[in-house]
Amino acid sequence: MKDRCILHIDMNNFFATVECRGRDDLVGKPVAVGGDAEARHGIILAKNYEAKSYGIRTGESILEAKKKCPKLVILPAHYDEYIKVSRAARKIYSDYTNLIESFGIDECWIDVTDSEYLFGGGERIADEIRGRIKRELGVTVSVGVSFNKVFAKLGSDMKKPDATTVISRENFKNTVWVLPAEDLLFVGRATKRRINTLGIYTIGDLATADSELLLRFMGKNGIMLQNFALGRDNAPVLRNEAAYPVKSVGNSTTAPRDIKTEREAEIVFAVLCESVAVRLRAEGKKCTTVRISVRSSDLSWFSKQCRVEATFSEREIYRAAVGLYRESFKGGAVRSLGVCGADLCPERDEQISIFEGETVGRARLEVLERTADTIRSRFGKYAIRRGLMLEDKTLSGFCPYDEHTVHPIALRT
Repeated sequence: MKDRCILHIDMNNFFATVECRGRDDLVGKPVAVGGDAEARHGIILAKNYEAKSYGIRTGESILEAKKKCPKLVILPAHYDEYIKVSRAARKIYSDYTNLIESFGIDECWIDVTDSEYLFGGGERIADEIRGRIKRELGVTVSVGVSFNKVFAKLGSDMKKPDATTVISRENFKNTVWVLPAEDLLFVGRATKRRINTLGIYTIGDLATADSELLLRFMGKNGIMLQNFALGRDNAPVLRNEAAYPVKSVGNSTTAPRDIKTEREAEIVFAVLCESVAVRLRAEGKKCTTVRISVRSSDLSWFSKQCRVEATFSEREIYRAAVGLYRESFKGGAVRSLGVCGADLCPERDEQISIFEGETVGRARLEVLERTADTIRSRFGKYAIRRGLMLEDKTLSGFCPYDEHTVHPIALRT
């Protein structure tokens, strides 16, 4: 049986590269794309290779980056342009296959198994796509070519920029197994620490580890990662038109000033919870888990979550979020907050309370909040607001509807 031929295409330093196109004055200079320092969104979103050489990291503050590289050029982000270039790239991919699966704005898997008969082998197709992206869009891409999605993704990370890497059944043990375990898809920092305690440091260590040990200490995720290391990944590349089922809806914001009191945090949570609830109702979903994230002024971070009765009520999500904050936060200045409704279920798929009064009360609350949605849709997003939000318009003045994030289901969880 013929192996699949899957490409993973990763646009190199995407935001920074797009911003530098046509800018001869920036050639050879360290450049980063950053948020608005005045509005306290002053973090590094992307950087070019010259900036990377100074140790500048995505997510660190502009102030920290400037200390490492005083001559760093900070450019504002232009998301409309990134989306435009991303769509143009996908148009190029569609010339080779309709099996295209996005993995973020700057990454895609494409399955060219059946296209090899028309365009040649996977490596040839990858090189042709690299050339077209460079000529037509002015950016470079790295491409991994393999018989499964995990190794294709790994290949695109191995050589940058503007390179093609082939990982085949014949060479993957020599090519992949020597790499650090954290290079494998879905091995994050927490998983890395966990497998290190088992003496697993490379992908090869993971591939040859005792399966029973992995199952005992990591559950089914340990077996999944071992299968990845062994090249046993049969996940299909989704079609271009395939929709991701929504698994969680979240929103976060960096406050315009440090949040120093519980009341100030409650104001920000009110805005975030409203936006999450509005989006859940629009999706026809309810969440059964509420999760918060808190980043302190020293950029330390934590998240907490709790189970809730299935809900899309901003009042109930708010109570859960604030409760988690009160239980978990130990004091100090807060820089940013986030709220997420997760573990979704269809709107009418929740457990009904056996207490009639409670059921009627929740039903009335849902009607009330849907009425508020109708008012906002007719008269504007700020036509109706909770009184709490008016206590400090500086903290509640951001527009959550423009900043909401919808998280599609992960490839594997």
